[in-house]
Amino acid sequence: MALQHEPTTPHHSAQDALRVLETVARHSTGVTDTDLARHTGIGPERLTSLLLMLRREGYVEQVGDGAYVTGAALTRLGSAQGREQALRENLQRTLDRLRDSVGAAVYISRYVDGEIRIDQFAAGPTTPVVNEWVDFRYSAHATAIGKSLLGQLDHNGRRDHLSRHKMARLTSRTITSDRVLLSRLESQPPTVPHLDLQEYAVGTVCAAVPITAGSSVGCLALSLPVEHAHRLRQAADALNRNAAPVLLSLAI
Repeated sequence: MALQHEPTTPHHSAQDALRVLETVARHSTGVTDTDLARHTGIGPERLTSLLLMLRREGYVEQVGDGAYVTGAALTRLGSAQGREQALRENLQRTLDRLRDSVGAAVYISRYVDGEIRIDQFAAGPTTPVVNEWVDFRYSAHATAIGKSLLGQLDHNGRRDHLSRHKMARLTSRTITSDRVLLSRLESQPPTVPHLDLQEYAVGTVCAAVPITAGSSVGCLALSLPVEHAHRLRQAADALNRNAAPVLLSLAI
């Protein structure tokens, strides 16, 4: 297989990173990048990029002779005691970095027991969080997060959700027809971010990309004040490209 055709989606990046981590973990005294390439079959250029990400996230460390060993973050996540706290802290660091790199507030959301849940977010003075003026659980039809999560359900799952939550008009741009919304969800390519162009709140635009790990349904999202709407698609693409560390944290 030609190296230039190696997959580069966040899901494939996370899978490749897991292969690297598994190989490092098997070599308690350390393993060189040359040996990692040989054991994993990952090309040198791609492996270098993955190792940079894994070092930044604290999953691997480079020792004096240049070999790679298991990092502190991976050790904490691998421990049954305190795993949940370690995961939250790790995800928060990742979200903080994403916020700074894309220049927007960022969120992790999941679909749990038939409802939308915002698990964690990162915002700041120049990257304000969305004003949740209507509970996100009841406004999936209007938000990028909601549309991303609904888009990962099957047709019956989407209909079930919409049957339990009235599609209220929140702004003049809100989709209130279940037929129109379902049609758009069906036709949306899975790799294209879902957008909210002032459908939930006037003055705010949002984007969301899926981060499905195993059987769980989740997404990574961002929000921007409408005066920065011209940056939305570029920021969404950057979010999608940098989703691998989040997927990796959830998969370990």
